[in-house]
Amino acid sequence: MTDGGAAGRLVRPFTLTGGRTRPSRADFTLITSVTAVERPPAGSFRPQPEHTRILRLCAEPVVVAELAAGLDLPASVVVILLCDLLEAGRITAHPPRLVSRTTDLDLLQKVRDGLGRL
Repeated sequence: MTDGGAAGRLVRPFTLTGGRTRPSRADFTLITSVTAVERPPAGSFRPQPEHTRILRLCAEPVVVAELAAGLDLPASVVVILLCDLLEAGRITAHPPRLVSRTTDLDLLQKVRDGLGRL
């Protein structure tokens, strides 16, 4: 009997997503914050073990990249699983907040001058 090794890891993500290779939604980037919903809606969604692990990890807000690292799965696989959870109403997703769209030219000038002095 083998332990799965590298060959097992090549097959596993494919089976976790049911053969899907693309997310069903475009809600997620690596820095999208994800949080589990406190009271999940009643429904027929039956989570896989990986869905349950994701829900545990995102009891507090966490970004997609951290989830992927915590699950030791490719981010693309985690995004597909997150789409399942979002569509089932089990999580919320929040895009990163923009700090500012305006450019501080004075600050950029100081940075340029400082780099020039190096």
